[in-house]
Amino acid sequence: MREKIELKTRRLVLRPLGTECLQTVHAYASDLENTKYMMHLPNETIEETLEFLKSAEAEWKKEAPSFYEFAVLYEGRQIGAVSVCLRDAAGEAGPSGELGWVFHKDYWGRGFAGEAAAALVAYCIGTLHIRHFIAHCDAENRGSYRIMEKLGMTRTAVSHDRKNRASDETRTEYQYEMWRKDDLDIS
Repeated sequence: MREKIELKTRRLVLRPLGTECLQTVHAYASDLENTKYMMHLPNETIEETLEFLKSAEAEWKKEAPSFYEFAVLYEGRQIGAVSVCLRDAAGEAGPSGELGWVFHKDYWGRGFAGEAAAALVAYCIGTLHIRHFIAHCDAENRGSYRIMEKLGMTRTAVSHDRKNRASDETRTEYQYEMWRKDDLDIS
């Protein structure tokens, strides 16, 4: 059963994200500083966060989920989340995965997001047989695009039509991609 999936790294445990994480997810998902570069955050109410978590739980129960949301735990506490949204790729490339992550600001700058993202990519390669990955971020979100680069992703596009939920201004967005033929070593 998918709900029993648990990925482990040197410091972290990744497990399916669900409603049991409501308070910890809402703490970072509703914080403006924490989410200033995000397109679909901040959440305005705890009910909005709950609805998102219910949809993540429902997706985990499907035979063929279209996205996978993992809670990231450090020392038993949920500190963020990583996700992959599956897309059909044209041609013989097979499925493609769009990566995402968000972490509570108290845990920024300690390598947790990169460690969790690498574990997710390894899972996608080994279990979901994904070889093509894509990710997007606000051009000012240096931490996020540095993670993409550390994963081996390359900037493939720059657009100037990004709209972040907390801002009315049009922003610049970076797109990163990678094609993997091997497994990742996340030790």
